[in-house]
Amino acid sequence: MADSSNTAGGPQPKDWIAAIHAYVPGKSKGADGQKLIKLSANENPLGTSATALAARAQAVEPSLYPDPDSTALREAIAALHGLDPARIVCGTGSGELLTLSASAFAGPGDEVIFVRYGFSLYEIAARRCGATPVVAPDADYGTDVDALLALVTERTRVVFIANPNNPTGSFLTRRELARLHAGLPGNVLLVLDQAYAEYVDPMDDDGSLELARSSANVLVTRTFSKAYGLAGERVGWGTGAPRLIDMLNRIRGPFNVNNGAQAVTLAALGDQDFVSMSRRHNAMERARFEELLAPLANHGVRVLPSEANFVLVLFDGALSAERAYNGLAERGYIVRWLPGQGLANGLRITIGKREDMDAIAAALRAMVEDAQ
Repeated sequence: MADSSNTAGGPQPKDWIAAIHAYVPGKSKGADGQKLIKLSANENPLGTSATALAARAQAVEPSLYPDPDSTALREAIAALHGLDPARIVCGTGSGELLTLSASAFAGPGDEVIFVRYGFSLYEIAARRCGATPVVAPDADYGTDVDALLALVTERTRVVFIANPNNPTGSFLTRRELARLHAGLPGNVLLVLDQAYAEYVDPMDDDGSLELARSSANVLVTRTFSKAYGLAGERVGWGTGAPRLIDMLNRIRGPFNVNNGAQAVTLAALGDQDFVSMSRRHNAMERARFEELLAPLANHGVRVLPSEANFVLVLFDGALSAERAYNGLAERGYIVRWLPGQGLANGLRITIGKREDMDAIAAALRAMVEDAQ
């Protein structure tokens, strides 16, 4: 009998799992452990709808399993967006569905394409199922449709696109998105990650849900973490052709959305005034913040155009992104510095409350002056 006390070596992970770099969430504390005003995770500065909070306060029997199919929630989502509830799947945030979409349709020997400066979870999703990540060149930090299509091969199985894109805030128009879809083979799954869709002006809708309704190879995912202010509840949803949804239902957790999360999210869906208020606040404060930073362009500080609830600020002058990051932390603010994603010269800054955005702009102006 083998000596059970000998644990040297132990089970060996698959090579593709060992190659994964774990997802790094936005920080909420400084290097010294001090709690800072958190503008690093794109949370809603307006908090959560009062309607949703009231639903959260109601007792939910913890001894009972939740509805495994999130039936009422799917029906409410379908009613709001004009969809078929049978073509909707719910997940623990859209992140679960993004990961499962790669696992369902790709594996060892296959390729998964995403854009440079895209959401870091895409590479994790690709490697988790043993597929090869393929990174498409960007177009000034945004999605380059032609560059992406040029990388499609007979091994391509999944293409991930975030629209608006995280962490750059760039946005593909309806026309460009349709051109991308038209250029893909029918056996390639196009996953359109719309985590920030509610922040886009409805007049600028990119047509993703229409593509998911009419195409066999398009999956759209959304989340309640951002505009709905429910990041802590971990609820997302996806829609696509029946076969796509069937595959995700086969491999998702059987009770993946808990009782409380279903109840709170259902209530939040009924308060679209809160979502509209969040969109208006974001558009106004984002525009103000961009205007406050505009004079710094002469000093190498550039704000990329954004359709999300954050902006990516590039530092290519005397003031470095790292120095700006540390300087903001010293002043009580934590933002997102992303050297691990090839953005050592950039800070992603969530659009927060007006007073916080004013304070950050003033701090950056002062640091630019000091760096000259």
